[in-house]
Amino acid sequence: MPRTTALATTTPTTSGPTTTGSATTGPPTTARANAVPARTARTTTAPTTADPFTNVTATGTSTDTATGSGSAHSGPGPAPDRGPGPGSVSAPGSPSVSGSGSGPGSASAPGSPSVSGPASGFDAVAGLSWEELVTSALLGTDRRPPAPRGGPAPADAPAALLDAAALHTVRQRAGLRPAVPQARPAPAAPDPRPALPEAARLRLAHLLADRAAPSAGGRRGAAPDLTELLPQWLATANRMGYRAPASLLPPLLDAARARTDLRPQALAFAGPRGLWLAGLNPDWRFALRGSAGGTLRPDVTDPDAVARLWEEGLFAERIALLDAVRAQDPPAGTALLATTWAAERAEDRLMFLDSLRSGLGNADEPFLEQALSDRSRNVRATAAELLSALPASALAGRMAARALSCVHLDRTGVSPGIAVEAPHECDAGMQRDGVAAVPPAGRGERSWWLGQLVEATPLDVWEERFGGRAAEEVVALPVADEWAGELHAAWCRAAVRQRNPHWSRALLGRPSAPPASGPGTASIAERSKLLSVLEEGERASWVAGFIAAHGLSEAFQLLGVCMVPWAGPLGRAVVDALDIARDGGSYPWSFSGVMGLAERCLDPAEADRLEVLTAAQDEQEGASPGAGGYWSEAFQRLVSTLRLRATMEAELLAA
Repeated sequence: MPRTTALATTTPTTSGPTTTGSATTGPPTTARANAVPARTARTTTAPTTADPFTNVTATGTSTDTATGSGSAHSGPGPAPDRGPGPGSVSAPGSPSVSGSGSGPGSASAPGSPSVSGPASGFDAVAGLSWEELVTSALLGTDRRPPAPRGGPAPADAPAALLDAAALHTVRQRAGLRPAVPQARPAPAAPDPRPALPEAARLRLAHLLADRAAPSAGGRRGAAPDLTELLPQWLATANRMGYRAPASLLPPLLDAARARTDLRPQALAFAGPRGLWLAGLNPDWRFALRGSAGGTLRPDVTDPDAVARLWEEGLFAERIALLDAVRAQDPPAGTALLATTWAAERAEDRLMFLDSLRSGLGNADEPFLEQALSDRSRNVRATAAELLSALPASALAGRMAARALSCVHLDRTGVSPGIAVEAPHECDAGMQRDGVAAVPPAGRGERSWWLGQLVEATPLDVWEERFGGRAAEEVVALPVADEWAGELHAAWCRAAVRQRNPHWSRALLGRPSAPPASGPGTASIAERSKLLSVLEEGERASWVAGFIAAHGLSEAFQLLGVCMVPWAGPLGRAVVDALDIARDGGSYPWSFSGVMGLAERCLDPAEADRLEVLTAAQDEQEGASPGAGGYWSEAFQRLVSTLRLRATMEAELLAA
């Protein structure tokens, strides 16, 4: 009669305790028997970070699975003796199975008379807390045995430690409770703007995918730089009033996160859905800061909502709220700021005060006058600057009186001129009105004080001071004792601060005049600020004349303040100047900034005129080595970029 021996063992694995049964039968039969019936897997979720021993002795996942399987053995004689395993379980019908007790989950199967208990010392170790077990594991069982305070260490300390850790893991997982479900987020506000045309949507996806492409470095080649076209694409899409596709909002927000110059246009294009997503992802939290369309604002017509957000909101939310209120009613915004002004921090007061530049008017003067006595020097200086931009303010009158005492018409010479007597001290009244007493390094005190007085004086005062002369005549008057540079520079700052186009035009002079001998300032940076005061058409015409007279080497900053695209005389002047620079054998990389700016700003209609410049020229005598090839690549890239811009605009126009 065949003899059958069944053996079932329980072995801890990384996927849960699994019970296997092996059956041995003699010939001539082959049998497969299950020692323990299979049970359905039960899955719970448990944090793995709370039990660092899980991957060693306990289950690595939260699945507790028990299966039964049998292995057949054919052949004469008894089955091979595998020996009892840790936590062995007796199979049904077997007389007994002896367990070593080294595992925490040993148990007897149905029908087995007995199972041996745990090893000596395990009960004591199992009573230790999880923190004590972790400490023993980190320090080592030799230095910190896993034993109760004052108690003997177990014979096999490492094994007892691991067994106790496994037991703690089982206890922890058995006591887990289901997480409380959170409320679903409110849906995003509707976006009534029309959807993008399909071709434009595909183009945007291409631009966003290309933005992460690694830069080749060195020579750029003739291919357009798509990363530089994304800002212009967004500006055009916003101008046409399209909404962003929902599927492209995540990469769009990622692009805005990586490039701060994209954020205003990207957030405007993303609309309410983009802000809704930004509130759910900490990586896009930048969209909820600032006031350039990046913060959800309450209805400013609801006084309760406005007051609540102003009292309880975050700083960025309050800045955005103040901008929204002032956009609708500037005096109401100032009144809102006054309610908490005394309790604000100095750095917050400075930011709030700076937001008053938008919609600044005479109604803000009382509040700004009070801010002149603020305990923060930066707040006082900003308040004085804002008041000086109001020609009818009391501060402007006080500064004018001081400046007129220093600058007057000199009739002692053959022709009239300007005499200057700079102030000899900076008294307390001057400091309260925003005059900084300590000059920067390299500046004299008297010239420093004079410049601050003149730039805060209303410009109309000077026309009256010098006998009704117009701004052009005042600027042309000779200045005694080499004070012309300081006086003209202060007038330039005053023209920009007061947004006075008449004085800006006078200080710029003729574009063909050399910068060093101009009536105002030789600084290209200050000239670009003066240009920003003029209307766009006049601005472009002046820069075109400057480029025609002086070339592109000094025109980069001036081009940056011109309207886009560069059309008409300005576009033709840029193309002609690039052609002249190429024919002159100049280094092409010295014009790389202008070329990059032209790719983004030049009118796409200029592509046909530039086509003839893409051909490589023969090396000229005295020219830079390899300059012809560089110029050819640069013009090819410029032409292809302009044509791509024309295609993108056509895609956005397609209905």
